[in-house]
Amino acid sequence: MSLFDAISIAGSGLSAQRIRMDVTAENLANADTTRAANGQPYQRQEVRLQAVGSKAFNTALSGAIQQGEEVAPGGVRVTGIIADKTPDQQVYDPGNPEADARGYVKLPNVSTVTEMTDLITEQQSYQSDVTAMQTAKSMFSSMLGVLK
Repeated sequence: MSLFDAISIAGSGLSAQRIRMDVTAENLANADTTRAANGQPYQRQEVRLQAVGSKAFNTALSGAIQQGEEVAPGGVRVTGIIADKTPDQQVYDPGNPEADARGYVKLPNVSTVTEMTDLITEQQSYQSDVTAMQTAKSMFSSMLGVLK
């Protein structure tokens, strides 16, 4: 595995976390949207991620330690953005123009607490990828300094 592979892997993580933060921001922005384009309450969106590379971490690590086996670079990629299938919330509010005949309003299945927790996790993951990329860049610069 080369030094550029480390930067590429960290870059794939940065891209994936940025997409996750964008989707979380969209969920937060639509937390009170009772009528989306399809006439139904907004549906919470989730990002599906998949590891890139054919080897499990422990296999790749032991191959890298033994130096006898070429390890294909990995990373992560977004495989899709899907709607969360949890049911909508129903709140009794007979004065609301969106209320049904029984006085209930259907609200999106978005919990601001869950979204904020996800946003904190995504931000920390993003920062970890930035740190990994800076470390790889620093190692590359040091290596060039030794070769001079």
